Amino acid sequence: RHLADLGATVLKIERPDGGDFARDYDSKLGGQSTFFVWANRGKPSLTLDLKDPADRAMFDTLVAGADVFIQNMSPSAAERSGVLAAQLTAQHPHLIACDVSGYGLDGPRTEDKAYDLAIQAEAGAMTLTGSADGISKVGFSVADIAAAMYAFSSILAALYRRQVTGEGAAISLSMLECLTEWTAV
Repeated sequence: RHLADLGATVLKIERPDGGDFARDYDSKLGGQSTFFVWANRGKPSLTLDLKDPADRAMFDTLVAGADVFIQNMSPSAAERSGVLAAQLTAQHPHLIACDVSGYGLDGPRTEDKAYDLAIQAEAGAMTLTGSADGISKVGFSVADIAAAMYAFSSILAALYRRQVTGEGAAISLSMLECLTEWTAV
């Protein structure tokens, strides 16, 4: 969303079986959820099935012409689909590609589902909120937003570096590491 706010053309690719599940959190804004509209402001959407050869060809063409690609699939699904940052930058050296996962691309928790609430607890954010009588979750999706902000700043830095060197970048970050950075102090 912030890249779109800065003037980038941002295309959201959605899965064919209903798209982004956040569309259905509520239906207060023209039948779409307030969160979905907020998070996707300025982003046209396209439905593609990467297992369909015609859709995959369209996806590959879009990526070949892109400056930046961001994905948040599970690491194994992203690898099977050939959309991990390292896979894409090997094919397109100019590309800045970013993987956002819950727990990183390797390690014992790689394939664990990551939910904002769980990440808040594991990163210690919940122990910093609430009262002396009990901890409380942060009142917004702080883990999701922390990861998004680190993706945003990393992409901007990579765009600057590419302007100087001509090189793209493969960026990988995890929600847990991003929120732990914020709670470390």
